[in-house]
Amino acid sequence: MPDSEYYKNRLSFDSGRDKVWIEVARFLQKYVPKDAVVLDIGAGYCSFINNIKAKEKHALDLYKGFVKYASKEVKPVVGNCTDLSNFKNNSFDVVFSSNLFEHLTQEEAKKTLREVFRVLKSDGRIIVVQPNFRYSYKDYFDDYTHKTIYTDNGLSDLIKRHGFKIIKRENRFLPFSLKSRLPKFGFLIRMYLMSPFKPLAKQMLLIGEKKNVEG
Repeated sequence: MPDSEYYKNRLSFDSGRDKVWIEVARFLQKYVPKDAVVLDIGAGYCSFINNIKAKEKHALDLYKGFVKYASKEVKPVVGNCTDLSNFKNNSFDVVFSSNLFEHLTQEEAKKTLREVFRVLKSDGRIIVVQPNFRYSYKDYFDDYTHKTIYTDNGLSDLIKRHGFKIIKRENRFLPFSLKSRLPKFGFLIRMYLMSPFKPLAKQMLLIGEKKNVEG
C-alpha cells in the first residue's frame, strides 16, 4: 500500500481538489444521516471526511502524515484497513473509501470488507468511490501501487458476497483523477454530479447496505 514517498511523489496536496470534494460530499450527504457515526478508511488528505456532515467522524490511514490534514472534528487513527480492531463491533453508520481497493490484494480486500461488515451497525452503509477498469484501463497501471483490477460488476459482486446489498451503483461517477479534470466552480461540479452524462468519468460509485446475516 502507499507510503510517505508515494504521497510525496504521486499525491501532492492540491487545494483545488478540496473544492471538488466539498461538492462530492454534498452529493453523497443524502446517504449519510447528519446524526451518523462515520469512518473514512484510506482517508488520505481527509477530503471526504472533513466535508461530510455527521455527528461523529473518524478517519484511518496507513500514512502517518495524514493526521495533519484531519479537521478538528475528525478523530484520526493511523492503521491498516485490514485490521479495524481499534473500533468496536456495530459502531458505525457509514464506512467510506475512495481509491482504496485497487491498492489492495484480493485477500486484503476481503479482510477489509469483513472488518467493515463487523464495525457497521445493522443497515449501515459502505460507500465506495473507485476506478472502474472498464473505463480506466489505459490509465489504471500508470500508478505503480495499483495491485488489483476492479470493474463495476466485479466489485459489486465482491461487496455482495461479504454481506451487503447494493443500493446504489453508478458505473461512471467521477474522472479518473480529480486533479485539474473538473471545473473548480461549485455549481458546475454539482451539475456534473447530477448529470446522467459524465464525460471523462472513469470512477464508479457503489453503496452497499449491511444485511443482518453475512453472506
